[in-house]
Amino acid sequence: MNMYFRLLGLWLRARRRGPVGLWDTAVTPFRVVPTDLDPLGHMTNGKYLTVMDVGRMDLMLRSGFLKKMQRAGWYPVVAGQTITYRKSLQPWQRFEVHTRVLGFDDRWGYIEQTFRAGATVYAQAHVRTRFLKRGGGSVEHDELAQVAGGFPEAALPQWLLDWTAASRIEAAA
Repeated sequence: MNMYFRLLGLWLRARRRGPVGLWDTAVTPFRVVPTDLDPLGHMTNGKYLTVMDVGRMDLMLRSGFLKKMQRAGWYPVVAGQTITYRKSLQPWQRFEVHTRVLGFDDRWGYIEQTFRAGATVYAQAHVRTRFLKRGGGSVEHDELAQVAGGFPEAALPQWLLDWTAASRIEAAA
């Protein structure tokens, strides 16, 4: 339920916060609330993933890409993610999630999300995404490039491509 309140707040504040480009970094403010806490009194590891969803939604909403996807009949899915925790976020602490698209290969989109309070990094995640069609099937690379207005010329880090290859789940025989 907490995520729905955060999404509603995000939607209500989006106009005031102004637009961002799809290739820019969206900075989304949050605060650790009691429903984010684990029994040890800090933000639980699963809540980071939920907050990341809201951060990605902020980037898509404020860049206008969400509307373009909806018009095309597409929706994004997370295909894989890895996160490294550096410090614990404490009750009532304010923090930001910095979300940016790293780039695309022939099949996947890659996003980096960093949790910060001031200059301090608390966690960093990398997310592998895919876009699906409401009518069934995956959005092809060229279709996505056309709707996104092309892709920036950015080389993906080799470790990210290696992670993708190493984390592949083969179809059942």
